[in-house]
Amino acid sequence: MNKHTAEVVIIGAGIVGASIAYHLAIRGCTDVLILEKAEAPIMGSTALSAGGARHEFSREVNIRLSKYSIERFKNFKEEIGEDAGFRQTGYLFLINDEDTWREYQKQAELQRSLGVRVELLDPRDVLEYVPGTRLDDILGVVYGADDGFCDPYGIANGYLKRARELGVQVALSSPVIGAQVKSEHSIIVETPDGLVNSKFVVNATGAWSGQVASLFGVDLPVLPYRRNAYMTEGFPKFPNPIPLTFDVDSGFWMRKEQDSILFGMANSNDPAGVNLNVDWDWMLDVLDAGINRFPVLEEARLAKKKCWAGLYEISPDHMPILGRHPEMPNYLHASGFSGHGVMHSPATGMLIAEEILDGRAHSINIDELRIIRFENMSVKNETNVF
Repeated sequence: MNKHTAEVVIIGAGIVGASIAYHLAIRGCTDVLILEKAEAPIMGSTALSAGGARHEFSREVNIRLSKYSIERFKNFKEEIGEDAGFRQTGYLFLINDEDTWREYQKQAELQRSLGVRVELLDPRDVLEYVPGTRLDDILGVVYGADDGFCDPYGIANGYLKRARELGVQVALSSPVIGAQVKSEHSIIVETPDGLVNSKFVVNATGAWSGQVASLFGVDLPVLPYRRNAYMTEGFPKFPNPIPLTFDVDSGFWMRKEQDSILFGMANSNDPAGVNLNVDWDWMLDVLDAGINRFPVLEEARLAKKKCWAGLYEISPDHMPILGRHPEMPNYLHASGFSGHGVMHSPATGMLIAEEILDGRAHSINIDELRIIRFENMSVKNETNVF
């Protein structure tokens, strides 16, 4: 590291940190230093994401984050010069519980009121997208044609490359090991290679953001949880592509990855912690749920070497924590996305740049995403989390 002062220090060179750096740089703020603990950028949760991008959320602010971000993915090549790998294969939600179906219908009204193209389908329509689906207990289906999946590494690399071209610097193998808040205009962060004095610091460290926040004396309620992604060998029994399909009751999800099936299901009993070992015992439960809804999966063969585990950064209400800290206005949060950091990274970069350069995010109102919300015991959760 050869830079020891910067107007803005961003901790974390994943997709969120890269987006923030880019959005600052295109607005003329290029005195930016990204500190990354790994030997290379984009080595954490970004590289291990399944890359889903959807509009179907229960909270208006999340829908707005998705609307902005997905539009940017669609135009990423023109804006950044790199391919986002965004494929609008759609999202398909299968619902077999009456209360859940009523809630999804209400959510669809909200989504449509915000300009989202979402359809409520007859269960039999599912067979056009995913042949062989068991439908005997399905009450309703939600389909979002404008959703799909992207290339998280490609997006982060595109943002980072463009930010560097504009003057942003990146220091690798530079973990933050200490911090001193000198004033409202000065924060010193400590790395093994020395001290960095900056006007603003942004915590964009994802699953590690709680640990990093503690260095600043902040109790950030974000914990890391393992999520497993399993892959089959080539499986032509499903067409290519299929929508990213959720069996809402079980939480089982799947999509095509070229000719293979990528699938998973969250384990609610998995404890918090940094564990990147694939859970092979849990895979048996995942397969049971998948085969129960999609019986033809019983014929698929697992590609064991292509399976992996990554980390979700989960907040208490499954909502991101964004913006300035109320007691340290030059320290900013950009974490707690609860699995949605990739899909909301373009909007997050824009909004954090506004917080720094304009004094407040204004393109989308993020007041309900600020950390002070946890002082209110009636915090409302985002329910559409998988």
